[in-house]
Amino acid sequence: MVANVESRPPLPPFTRETAIQKVRLAEDGWNTRDPQRVALAYTSESVWRNRSEFVTGRQQIVDFLTRKWTKELEYRLIKELWAFEGSRIAVRFAYEWCDDSANWCRSYGNENWEFNDQGLMQLRYASINDLPIHEADRKFHWHQGRRPDDHPGLSELGL
Repeated sequence: MVANVESRPPLPPFTRETAIQKVRLAEDGWNTRDPQRVALAYTSESVWRNRSEFVTGRQQIVDFLTRKWTKELEYRLIKELWAFEGSRIAVRFAYEWCDDSANWCRSYGNENWEFNDQGLMQLRYASINDLPIHEADRKFHWHQGRRPDDHPGLSELGL
């Protein structure tokens, strides 16, 4: 039997434990800021609504994320499970970033995800709001990359 290279465990139907794992894996992936790597978690025909932008397929995901992380510097993201059922997961998230003029922002949002049987995300709907902040008001203080396990999550930070 040949293993499916397109499989991304944990697979649906999700339990509370596997939904939390899936959320953390997504957070970890996005914190790499590597568009090619992140795109592999989505089906080849994945459909997104991100704010007012509509994206379809991995190449458009790569293009979108490349543009995003060219603008959103010092990006650090925290995701938290909100709800789950079957092949669907809802998350809330916040991320901090600055632009090329050192203007800081915290972006808050919600995402609804749907996965195929192989654990690849096929639908992603994101609603996001931006809040300008001062650098002194930042709450996400870790070196670029994966959030350390001992760093507080959104609930612990009061976000």
